[in-house]
Amino acid sequence: MRRVIVLALLIGCMHLIAPLGSGAYGSRALLAFGLLILAAYAAGELADAMHVPKLVGYILAGVAFGPSAMNFVNTSAVADLQPVSSLAIALIAFLAGSELRWSELRERGGVITRILTAELLVTLVAVTLFLVVLRDHVSFLRGTGTVEVVAFSLVFASIAIVHSPAVTIAMLSETRASGPVSRTSLGVVLISDVVVVLMLTAVLALARVLVPPRGADVPALALSAVAWEVGGAVLVGAVIGALVTVYLRFVRRELFLFAIMIAFFGAEVSALLHIEPLLTLITAGFVTENFSLVEHGNALEEAMARAAAPVFVVFFALAGAQVALRELAALWPLVLPLAVVRGGAIWAGCRLGLRWGRVTEAADALRRDLWTALIPQAGVAIGLAAVVARTYPHRGGQIRALFLALVAVNQAVGPVLFRRALDRSGEIPGDAAAMETDHHAASPILQP
Repeated sequence: MRRVIVLALLIGCMHLIAPLGSGAYGSRALLAFGLLILAAYAAGELADAMHVPKLVGYILAGVAFGPSAMNFVNTSAVADLQPVSSLAIALIAFLAGSELRWSELRERGGVITRILTAELLVTLVAVTLFLVVLRDHVSFLRGTGTVEVVAFSLVFASIAIVHSPAVTIAMLSETRASGPVSRTSLGVVLISDVVVVLMLTAVLALARVLVPPRGADVPALALSAVAWEVGGAVLVGAVIGALVTVYLRFVRRELFLFAIMIAFFGAEVSALLHIEPLLTLITAGFVTENFSLVEHGNALEEAMARAAAPVFVVFFALAGAQVALRELAALWPLVLPLAVVRGGAIWAGCRLGLRWGRVTEAADALRRDLWTALIPQAGVAIGLAAVVARTYPHRGGQIRALFLALVAVNQAVGPVLFRRALDRSGEIPGDAAAMETDHHAASPILQP
């Protein structure tokens, strides 16, 4: 009841003070940021009391206070706060990279590769076939020839297969889960981001040959550009990781501020050099984890986890604010079956990959629960959809609309499924509920 009262008071206060945010850029962005962090935090606590993942509460708060509903945080305010999303993605990437220990990669890399290969291929084929069969009911396929149908179906499927490291890391942080399902799911979603970016690049190159875009100002997808985007990210990330290792060895002061600086610096350098920011920060985290002393690396990870806690709240609230309820309502007869097909394909692909990899450790739990970690989508997925929309201005916009509706469904359902799977697999500590409120504790996924 207390949390409901807090939300009601926030709504009342916003009706009174909303006009104050209509002036300068700074006041509007600051007001939106303050509202989102308070409302999302209260909604997250309410969701937790109802045994629903907190991040679902964050997302729903963003939907409720965003442009599609009460519009306290309007479209321009959402755009103003995009740097917060960039910071969150950078923090997520560095924390994720710090989980990739070389010894474990050597031991489990083959299994993760087989799982990911089977899951991505099965999902790609299933989603493509679904769209081809229902071409007359899909706006960007209706009235097109066979070549166009196949090309655009493949383009959509190549972004529909993407997963969400942000949701996975946030869920593992919230639940403090640790075990085979947690470790395997984290490895799969991290590596999948790199694979999906390369796959989308290849599919878009093929689509542009089959169906040349008209009226688009799009640079050529040269092989050298792709090579630099990936190879340059690894190189720059390694340099950043080496510099962080030196700092931890000889300075080791103000780690909280240093953690935020790493994230900002990595994101800005990536933008300036036109390299993949996620891969850059993942590499930096990997180098830091594997080349610094254990106690130094743990101290930085704890500081970064503290810095990420409030940023995660706003990140998922912003993701919710970008959900277009009208488009979702118009597309739900197509989106819901599409979400079911995607989920079923992920389930089948994971089981096929586990059998291919001959997994024996916690095999029953992995077969039953691993697929749930791969359902959510956010962040990178939305960015990839924007790339498609720029490449094909007309049909790409329709592809993006359908995809964002699919993301909205997966954002709401995926975390709930993953939380239940972690609970069922016995990987959530018995005192997790008490520990979740300690925002100054280290992230659970940082534990060995």
